[in-house]
Amino acid sequence: MVAPVKKYLNHIDFTHPKFLQQQVENRRIYNLKNCELNIFESYQQAYQVPLSFGDFVITSMVQGKKIMHLPEQPAFEYVPGESVIVPANETMTIDFPEATPDNPTQCIALTIDDAYIRHTLQYLNEHYNSDHAEKSDWRLHFSKYHFDNDADVADTINKLVRICHGSDPGKDIYADLSMKELLVRILQSQHLQRVSNEYAVSSNNSRLHFVLHYIQEHLTEKIAVDTLCKKAYLSRNIFFKWFKEQFGITPLEYINKERIKLAKQLLADNSHSISQVSMQCGFNDTNYFVRLFKSTEGITPGAYQLICRK
Repeated sequence: MVAPVKKYLNHIDFTHPKFLQQQVENRRIYNLKNCELNIFESYQQAYQVPLSFGDFVITSMVQGKKIMHLPEQPAFEYVPGESVIVPANETMTIDFPEATPDNPTQCIALTIDDAYIRHTLQYLNEHYNSDHAEKSDWRLHFSKYHFDNDADVADTINKLVRICHGSDPGKDIYADLSMKELLVRILQSQHLQRVSNEYAVSSNNSRLHFVLHYIQEHLTEKIAVDTLCKKAYLSRNIFFKWFKEQFGITPLEYINKERIKLAKQLLADNSHSISQVSMQCGFNDTNYFVRLFKSTEGITPGAYQLICRK
C-alpha cells in the first residue's frame, strides 16, 4: 500500500567535520527564552543510545533512519516526514542501523518549557473553547506520539528552525508565536484523532461525535453544509468557526480527507474504475477527484491502483 504524502522539513546544513565533537548524536544547541532547538547528527551505526530531556520535546526527522524505543511502546522506524512527541524526563532509546559518514542521520528536537505549555493551554481554554455546552479542555495527549507531518506542522517547524538559526533581535517574539501555532496544530490533530476513534461507538456523546458520525454514514452521498449545521444546532458561520477551532481544518477538508481514505480502500480492490470510485466516494466530478487525490497522496488514483496490483 502507498502511504500518504508526508511533508518533509527543509534541508539543514550538517556540522563541518572539524567541529564534530562525536560521531553519534553530535549536538548543536540554539537556546531561546522558552524553548531550545537541538540538532542531532549521527555518522556511524550505534544501538541502544539513551536520550532524554527535562522538558516536553517535539522531535522531527530530517535525514536518515532511526529505530525508536519508547517506554511500554513497540519499537518503530523513524524516518523523514515524521515527528514524535515525548513527555519531560522520559527516556528514548535509539538505534542507528544505517548511519555512516556518507549517509548520516539528522533530527531536530525542540524542547518547550513546561510552564510555557501550561500557560498556553490555560489561555486556549479561557479564550478558544467556544462549545461551552460540551466543553472539552485543551490538553496534550501522548497516545498519538508518532505521526506524519502535514503541511502546516512542517511549515511551522521549518519556521522555528529558521528563527532559532537567525540573529534577529526579535527572535524570541517570533519563536513565541510559532511555538503557540505548533502546539495548537498538534492539539487539534490529536483532538480530531481521538474523536474520530470514538464516534463509531459513542456517536451521541457530544455534538462533535454526532457530526463526525453523520459524515461517516453519508460519505458516499452529497453532504450539504446546511445539513451539518442543523445536526449541530449551530448557524452556518458559528458552525464553521466551531469546527475549525476544534480540529484545525474546515468541514469540507475533513469530508474530503475521509473520502480519499475510502477511495484508497476501493482502489486497492482493483475491481473498480476510477470514475466508479469517484462516484462511490461522493464526488460528482471525476476530474476534481483525480486532482484532489493527487494533491493528497502525491500520485494519481490510476498510479495508486497500479501499485496496489503489484
